[in-house]
Amino acid sequence: MNLIMTMLVIVVSLSLILPHIVSFWLPQMNPDAEKLSPYECGFDPLGSARLPFSLRFFVVAILFLLFDLEIALLLSLPWGDQLHNPTGTFFWATTSLIWMTLGLISEWSQGGLEWAE
Repeated sequence: MNLIMTMLVIVVSLSLILPHIVSFWLPQMNPDAEKLSPYECGFDPLGSARLPFSLRFFVVAILFLLFDLEIALLLSLPWGDQLHNPTGTFFWATTSLIWMTLGLISEWSQGGLEWAE
């Protein structure tokens, strides 16, 4: 029991010491002009780094995430035929595919996927 208590004290003390004390001394705190400038792939900054993004970028990004999530959900579909009621699984998969297709058609017809106006 004494060995377990010793190990526990060492683990707890190292867990408290390392993040708080060692990490304070490790980083180099001497920022220069290069580190404080905005990063633009090695080029000199051409303008403000705080320009707003286009809303179309976010719409396309959200659409990509939605369809990527839909594909991830449908990857388990081949194992759905091993269930007691495989027709239910295929019904809901087909329903979700139809909804996603209708959403894509709607977004496409409204011009939400066009980059240039």
